[in-house]
Amino acid sequence: MQNEKDKVESIRAKFSDEFRRFSNIQKSKFDDVTLSVAEKLQKELAELRIKHTGKRSELSGAKKLIGKVSPDKRAEFGKFVQTIGKKIETSIQEAETNLKSYITKATIEREKIDVTLPGHRPRTGHLHPITLLRQKIEDIFVSMGYAIEDDREIETDYYNFDALNIPKNHPARESQDTFYTTKGFALRSQTSTVQIRAMERRGVPLRIIAPGRVFRRDTPDQTHTPMFHQIEGLCIDKDITMAHLKGTVTEWLRRMYGKETRTRFRPSYFPFTEPSAEFDFSCFKCEGNGEFKGDKCGTCRGSGWIELGGCGMVHPNVLKTCGVDHKIYSGFAFGFGLERMCALMYSLDDIRLMFENDIRFLEQFR
Repeated sequence: MQNEKDKVESIRAKFSDEFRRFSNIQKSKFDDVTLSVAEKLQKELAELRIKHTGKRSELSGAKKLIGKVSPDKRAEFGKFVQTIGKKIETSIQEAETNLKSYITKATIEREKIDVTLPGHRPRTGHLHPITLLRQKIEDIFVSMGYAIEDDREIETDYYNFDALNIPKNHPARESQDTFYTTKGFALRSQTSTVQIRAMERRGVPLRIIAPGRVFRRDTPDQTHTPMFHQIEGLCIDKDITMAHLKGTVTEWLRRMYGKETRTRFRPSYFPFTEPSAEFDFSCFKCEGNGEFKGDKCGTCRGSGWIELGGCGMVHPNVLKTCGVDHKIYSGFAFGFGLERMCALMYSLDDIRLMFENDIRFLEQFR
């Protein structure tokens, strides 16, 4: 029986060596023990329990030796094994209880809130200057009876070029100007694609504006970025003329910049409108005088006019492509970039500032 007792003593000694680092916990001493360390010790203690009291532990194997001891010494050896096992179990149980109690108290201490302390007011965000400008323009056009339309940013050649009467050899179709996907689709280069889809889906008469992001292969500089925002307008009905176009653009700009705002239209060319024009409006800073406080106006560069966008009467080919009888219906379209307007309104000398996500810059536009 002595050999069996020696084996059990060896098991006890091995446990004592491994349990020694938990002895302070057993005595409820948690000096310099942080919550994270205590949680780690709890996990290690659970592993120690399995190792020394589990079904595959050496102690479990020692209990199987009881049946192999001679009958006259079996009771004594069995009591010895049970005593050692109970001491191991008790030591682990005390350490686990103390550790669990400490973790609970430490967690409560860490998470407690002093309700008498003043609160921290969260910093409220605000809309981006591009969004602020877009919403203001949308509100004006909605009040004039226009609907807001939006659609996909990845388009086919048909909607991006063919339906807009852009010929096959037009430079805009080249990969130097347009972003193409590997499957032949293109990132829309103007929101005119939304107008085509709206005519196909809703039919005529129609009055919409289409705000959204567009993409062109421009080298980023102070006045260009590969991604920018456009708003394009479309009005299709019977007996629509150039006078309606001028009146709509003029009324919108007067509501934007004041009743004294004047407009002018200069002949131009666009494949999807005929006739076409560029439209300008009188400078809102110098009121069209070209001078501000005795100096040359920096906003309009002394001309008194600000160039804004393009417009014109919708080309008959575009109407026919969308299934609209151009002999009965006519219409006008216009478009402009939001970044340019935003830069003028806030006196920005570089539109890239609007896309750099610098909080110091964006905080100015509350």
